[in-house]
Amino acid sequence: MNLKLNALVVDDSRVMRGMVMETLRKTGLADFHFVEAEDGHDALNKMTANSIHIAFVDWNMPNMTGIDFIRASRAHAMRNDEDPVPMVMVTSEKTMGKIQEALDDAGAEGFISKPFTADEMKRKVAKAVEKALAVQLRKLRLRRDAQIAEAETESKSKLFGRLFG
Repeated sequence: MNLKLNALVVDDSRVMRGMVMETLRKTGLADFHFVEAEDGHDALNKMTANSIHIAFVDWNMPNMTGIDFIRASRAHAMRNDEDPVPMVMVTSEKTMGKIQEALDDAGAEGFISKPFTADEMKRKVAKAVEKALAVQLRKLRLRRDAQIAEAETESKSKLFGRLFG
């Protein structure tokens, strides 16, 4: 089964969004369908309007920073009892304090510093992509199981209707 991942790429630079998307394609980690956002507010709107499986987020953006977007997304998932979308920071920030804030405090699954290569991207985001694929696969299985159960119930109902109707 070839699962597609809807990947949200959040960066205020259109050029950088293009570089992130092209590099992710080169990694071969998944069959990505990309949704682009210019800042954290735009990203929240796009997450609501699209079924996003994973996000790649810049830190420094106007209107809402990437770290604030991750926190808002995590809070939304918790309030709604949803699986949190795996998030990877893709940023020029490099200090240990920023890395710790992103990974430990905000809950990002990965952190990659700009500039990056396809090999580095693949190595640093592989676990987050695997997590996104696993969550999507679990949701697909749950949906399939619910459809099977519904079809079995409908079949039994028709049988009883023919027998006793």
